[in-house]
Amino acid sequence: GACGLENDVVSSLYNAMITAVNQALFKQSSACGACYQVMCTQFHNPHCSGSPITVTLTDECPGACNNDPVHLDLSGIAFGKLAKHGAAAQLHKAGRIPIFYKRVACNHNSNILFKVDKGSNPNFFAVVSKAVNGDGDLSMVEIKTGGRSTPWTPMKRMIGATWSVGIQPNIQRPPFSLRLTSSTRKSVIAQNVIPPGWHPRSVYRSNVNFPSHL
Repeated sequence: GACGLENDVVSSLYNAMITAVNQALFKQSSACGACYQVMCTQFHNPHCSGSPITVTLTDECPGACNNDPVHLDLSGIAFGKLAKHGAAAQLHKAGRIPIFYKRVACNHNSNILFKVDKGSNPNFFAVVSKAVNGDGDLSMVEIKTGGRSTPWTPMKRMIGATWSVGIQPNIQRPPFSLRLTSSTRKSVIAQNVIPPGWHPRSVYRSNVNFPSHL
């Protein structure tokens, strides 16, 4: 998807409880990782349970989704969870239904995970942050290389939740620390989370996350 999480959206972190959104909510990918509570009632469709579910924003829904002021295109699994017990198939047949939605805090029951992008190499480092609690979306990612006295270097948003930076391998050696700043300017530091000998496509677990509230 447009947030760069690839097949991780079906992992136990997200369990496919995900949504794509139209341009108004996607905000040119800066909203990747945000969480929404969604529900539909029997007023919307007789098969709706009226119980809320929580989904994570992981993709952009192009085309006709932008005909609506706001549009959430839920995964098939998430859409089925809006239904009464045993009524998921009937609700799926409706295809498109009105909903209630609101922004909520993310709570992934995990510390933040960092997946090194497949295109990373000794001169270029890119990483995607997964299972970000609280706001869920990030406004800034910075990297610190080597010792504690080195400065924080801003990374650039490459695609969605993936951030990148050029590396001078003779000077900027691992371990790498990462400082994440959320959309409401809260920050956490994952100290030395990327080890020496890191590999593209590898996942590294931090020991930090944001509080699970907005």
